[in-house]
Amino acid sequence: QVQLVESGGGVVQAGGSLRLSCAASGRTDTLYFMGWFRQAPGKEREFVSAISWSGGGISYGDFVKGRFTISTDNTKNTVYLQMNSLKPEDTAVYYCAATRRDRGFSLTELRGYDYWGQGTQVTVSS
Repeated sequence: QVQLVESGGGVVQAGGSLRLSCAASGRTDTLYFMGWFRQAPGKEREFVSAISWSGGGISYGDFVKGRFTISTDNTKNTVYLQMNSLKPEDTAVYYCAATRRDRGFSLTELRGYDYWGQGTQVTVSS
C-alpha cells in the first residue's frame, strides 16, 4: 500500500505562485509513476501533470502552457508541483496520484493510478 498526503494549497492572487507537495509513504520502493490532477466545482477531474518516480517521463496537460513544473525528491519521497502565473481558472482541488505498475491506461487518465491523496484546495483570486 501507498499513502499520499498533499500540502501547499491556499489562496493566491492571479499571477502568483504556489508549490504543492505530495508526500508518499508505505511501499514507495515500488512506485512507478506519480501524477497531479485537479477538479473544479461542477467539473470532472482533469489531468495536470505526471512524472516517473525516477524523475523522467514528464508530461503536462494542454492548459499548463509552461506555467507549471513537476519534480520529484526521492530522498524525501515527495513529488512537487510548482505553479506560476496562476489564473482564476486554476482554482480547484488538486489531487496527487500514484501507481506501482503500468495499468495499461494512459497516465493522463484517472484509471492509470492506484492510489489517491485527499486533495488540497487552490484558490486564485482575480
